[in-house]
Amino acid sequence: MSSDQPKTVDLTALSAQQLADVKSQLEQELEHLSQSFQKLRAAQAKFKECIGTVEKTFKPENKGKSILVPLTSSLYVPGVIEDVEAVMVDIGTGYYVEKKPKDAIAFYENKVSTLQKNLVDLEAIVNGKMGNLRMVEEVLRQKVMSSAPNVA
Repeated sequence: MSSDQPKTVDLTALSAQQLADVKSQLEQELEHLSQSFQKLRAAQAKFKECIGTVEKTFKPENKGKSILVPLTSSLYVPGVIEDVEAVMVDIGTGYYVEKKPKDAIAFYENKVSTLQKNLVDLEAIVNGKMGNLRMVEEVLRQKVMSSAPNVA
């Protein structure tokens, strides 16, 4: 048997308690995956915002204009745009590189594209897990119904 084949379990062979445990595990996995999906969406929105900021800010007509520079998400300091031909880009883990505006936009567009692919992949996984959860719930419901005493 190949190790890269997914394991299949006959749900009807499981007890009601085992099915409840599987259901609980699937619900936890779905919660985690949903949170991951939201975080990826937020990151994608942030990168799109960066593209807009670079496009709007780094134009020749903005040289010498005042700007508020973010130090944190809630702390800004006043500054002046001195160089419209170079932008500092956060490439992750606290590292910054200087790029031309068009290269910064390309960098962020690549990030948005990569995140979009990850979102599509994650959505497929979530849909698969949701299908599994529905199957487990149906088998569990059938087991509970069949074990309930008939009231005549």
